[in-house]
Amino acid sequence: MSLVKWIDFPERGDERGCLTVVESTKSIPFEIKRVYYLTNLSPDLPRGFHAHKELEQVAVCISGSCNLLLDNGQEKQWVTLDSPSKAIRIEPMVWHEMKDFSHGCVFLVFASDFYNESDYIRDYEEFIRLVK
Repeated sequence: MSLVKWIDFPERGDERGCLTVVESTKSIPFEIKRVYYLTNLSPDLPRGFHAHKELEQVAVCISGSCNLLLDNGQEKQWVTLDSPSKAIRIEPMVWHEMKDFSHGCVFLVFASDFYNESDYIRDYEEFIRLVK
């Protein structure tokens, strides 16, 4: 089973520009309950550093780019998000970190549930204990 699960969002475009389509339970493999985005990101300040026990997410850079680490406790893989039509699925119990944000990067996340602090694992050693 691959740690990296890409999702391609359908695009429609012509000389006027491009329309990217995102639909809950179609292009996103779950019902979307929360959407959030990060802006004004510093290239020198990484983000993330956590996993979720149950929450599933789909992340995309709708503008600019960044590097994203996915880590399931056995395998680690860096991917580059640099297209508004190419997203990455972050499943439960996958540690993730983001860094190297380009100027003007907008990092957008679709989440399967509402915010719940008790779902977060913020300590990497605890994460490793839980996935072993």
